Amino acid sequence: MAKNLITAAVALGAGITSAGAVANQEEIDLLKRQLQEQQAQLDALTSAMESNANLGHGWWADTSFGGYAEVHYNNIDSESAAKDNVELDLHRFVLFFGHRFSDKVRFFSELEVEHNVAGEGKNGEVEIEQAFIEYDYAANHSAKAGVFLVPVGILNETHEPDTFYGVERNNVEKNIIPTTWWEGGVMGSGEVAAGVSYDVAVSSGLYLDIDGGKFKVRDGRQKTSEANATDLAYTARLVWNGIPGVQAGFTVQQQQDLMQGDVVGVVQDLDALLLETHVDLQKGPVGLRALYATWDIDSAIDDVAAGSSEQTGWYIEPSYKLTSKLGIFARYSEWDNQAADSSIESDYDQIDAGINYWLVETVALKADFQKTNEPNDTKKGFNLGIGWSF
Repeated sequence: MAKNLITAAVALGAGITSAGAVANQEEIDLLKRQLQEQQAQLDALTSAMESNANLGHGWWADTSFGGYAEVHYNNIDSESAAKDNVELDLHRFVLFFGHRFSDKVRFFSELEVEHNVAGEGKNGEVEIEQAFIEYDYAANHSAKAGVFLVPVGILNETHEPDTFYGVERNNVEKNIIPTTWWEGGVMGSGEVAAGVSYDVAVSSGLYLDIDGGKFKVRDGRQKTSEANATDLAYTARLVWNGIPGVQAGFTVQQQQDLMQGDVVGVVQDLDALLLETHVDLQKGPVGLRALYATWDIDSAIDDVAAGSSEQTGWYIEPSYKLTSKLGIFARYSEWDNQAADSSIESDYDQIDAGINYWLVETVALKADFQKTNEPNDTKKGFNLGIGWSF
């Protein structure tokens, strides 16, 4: 093409000269050089466009990246001064990585750092909460294999800080469910009817070291770190989304032995059954979350801690969006990890109230006040936080 442009220029120059216009050899040479430079720029641009088009077909085009984080300031006073809590904490920093192998096969992972610094003698931990392959084996049905979040409750699977009210996650889904809770195994998910979905999973389960005095279900999380899998857990969930903005869910999990085959004295085969149900409503500016969860554990665990064969809790959380960016909420919650024995003081209740302000849809500023009644103690104070996801 350059030769064609140059030839045309020469012909043009000759024509102008023959017509009497002022032109000389230097002007013709200058025109040639300008046309050559322009052609070189066109060739470079074409090459760059072709390279960019080829880049779009690499593996990176099907790889996704995201994450979330939350920073908290807690200022909680206790009737017992030794239990005051005033601290600033990068509570969580999480990165998501995913890859689409095909239209039917995907990979997803979640890497988390808690409390900023991890290592021997440090406060934090580094954890892989999810790492699984998902396969769409039929229309509206899929299967997962790897490490995944247990399908239970409201927060366990969706816990990015911009998606819930309050600086801290609610205590019922922390101490009873216990969020964040992940296991290794296989899970099938799908839709059985319009607005009705299911999840069924076979996975590693909890392991309670009762010889070490452990009895709370949260202490039994193995986090898929060389997890004892002598006894597996079986989980099933149904979720109804028949009305836009309304979700109702029910989960049941059964585990034959929370001790994973251990025998401590006469205690063995600690079978456990978890039942959980919840409602999550968002209709216009009005929101409402309510959840109830309870564990029924073999009564032999009462020899470790009186009443721990029943561990239960519930909360209700109404909210209202004053504007598209500003929302207010209140929450009342109760939980008890030794609820089977009413003669002992082991129950907790807490009142929270506060605001969320979304700078953008996925960046939230938070502030709330709380009052917690504990066995032999009362705590009051406030929390400030910022959380974001992308």
